[in-house]
Amino acid sequence: MDPVVLRAMARWPNLPAVYGWLALDRRGNWLLKDSASRGFARIGNAALREFIARNYAADENGCWYFQNGPQRVYVALAYAPLVLHYEAKALVDHCGRATNPGATYIDEEGSVLILGERGLGLLDDRDLAFFAARLGADWQTLPQVASREAAARFGFVSTPSDSLR
Repeated sequence: MDPVVLRAMARWPNLPAVYGWLALDRRGNWLLKDSASRGFARIGNAALREFIARNYAADENGCWYFQNGPQRVYVALAYAPLVLHYEAKALVDHCGRATNPGATYIDEEGSVLILGERGLGLLDDRDLAFFAARLGADWQTLPQVASREAAARFGFVSTPSDSLR
């Protein structure tokens, strides 16, 4: 985490957490609640996206959050806590961190899930053709996981709420 965040946490240790304002879509975009439309809008500011990415983590319950100074802002996940994509041949998460792929799964929709050291990642759909080409016919032998069971199976919470604390 950023040093400024750690200092703020020490100075104000008990601020209440925020729920329902930040989301992560299936392509790794951070989305912020737009109170006017009651929907979510993509965060366009690169510095803010990078700040969120540097301070993104999971709590002991498997709820993912962004540590915004002294306050945790919990993230609603469209699918998995990480979104993976290829940069050349390297696998990178949506926070810009290299990922060493572990077990790989496929769901009923053809989405690819990869377990890495930070948690479960959904492969960005724009990289599915590259992934399939690398594996050849072997991609069809990947173990299957039902999308509705992914959160429980891999230990994360898709929609954190205050009731989980």
